[in-house]
Amino acid sequence: MDADKRRQLRDAFGAFMTGVTVVTTNDAQGQPIGFTANSFSSVSLDPALLLVSIDKRSANFDNFTQCPHFAINILAEQQKDTSNIFAQKIADRFSLVKWRKGEFSTPLLNDSSAWFECAMHQVVDAGDHAILIGKVEQFDSCGTPGLGYYRGAYFTPYQNAESLIAGPNVVVSALIESAGQALVVKKEKGYGLPSQTVNNRSVSDTLKQVFDGLNIEASPGFVYSIWEDRQMKQQHIVFLCAQPTGSTLPAVQQGEWVDVHTLAQLPVPDSALKSLVDRFIRENAVGNYGLYYGDEVEGSVRHFFTPSHQEVV
Repeated sequence: MDADKRRQLRDAFGAFMTGVTVVTTNDAQGQPIGFTANSFSSVSLDPALLLVSIDKRSANFDNFTQCPHFAINILAEQQKDTSNIFAQKIADRFSLVKWRKGEFSTPLLNDSSAWFECAMHQVVDAGDHAILIGKVEQFDSCGTPGLGYYRGAYFTPYQNAESLIAGPNVVVSALIESAGQALVVKKEKGYGLPSQTVNNRSVSDTLKQVFDGLNIEASPGFVYSIWEDRQMKQQHIVFLCAQPTGSTLPAVQQGEWVDVHTLAQLPVPDSALKSLVDRFIRENAVGNYGLYYGDEVEGSVRHFFTPSHQEVV
C-alpha cells in the first residue's frame, strides 16, 4: 500500500472513537517500559482475556512479545500529558509520572481510570503489528471518566460537559450504579435520582455535594441524559456515575440501593425520569449506553461505541 492510501486508511480507522491506554512491562534488565495505545479491547470474561497490538517497528517489540507479564493502564481524562509522554521518544518516561509496581512487578500508573495486570496468554502475528493477548490476573477500576481519542485528537466528555453547563436553573442528577444495584432517593410521591440545583456552582462542586450528602464515594462518567423541562423552566443533566471496583454498597440515609432489574417496579412520578429509568434498564442489560437529548416529552438517543484496534503512535 502506498503512503497516501496508508494515510487514508489510518484516517478511516480514526473515525472510530476509542479510549487511550498506556501498555507497560519490564525489559530484560528489569527496567519499566511502556507505550501509548488505543488498540485495546476486551476479549473474554471466562477466561478473562484482553488484547492490545504493538507495531513491529517499536524499539520495545521484543520486550513486549517475550515478556511473561504486562499491564494495561486506562488513562483518565486528566492524563493527557501522560498519554503524550508515552507516545513520544523520551529517554526516561517513568521519571515524569507517578507509578508503582503491581503484584507481578509490572508498572502501574497512578490515577488511571482502571488497570489490568496480565500474564501473557498468546502473541499473534498480524501484518505490521503483533497482537498481545493477556490473561487478566489482577485489576481495579476507580470509576473516573476515561480519556477519549477521535480522529487524531483527545476528547474529554465529562470535562467538556462541565464547561458547557452553568446557570441557576440547571439541575444535576447522578445515576449511580454498582454491582447491579442503582441508588434511588425517596421523593414526595415516589422515587427519583439524587440531584442538586447548580446555583452558579461548577458541575464538579454540585456532584460532590450530591455524593457528600449521600456519604458515598463515586465518580461521574459521562452525560447520560439532557432535557429541558419547559413547564418548570429548568435544564436537567443526568450523569452516569460509578463506584470504585470492589466497593461495598454503603448504607445511605437519604436513599436506598435497588436491583437494576426491579427499578421499573418503583413509582416514579416524573414521566421524563420514568422514561430515563426504563431506558437505563434496557441499556444496562447489554452494556451499551446512549445519550438522550430533548425535552420532557420527546427527544433522541445517540449510542456510544466500543473501542477500535488502532494505535495512537
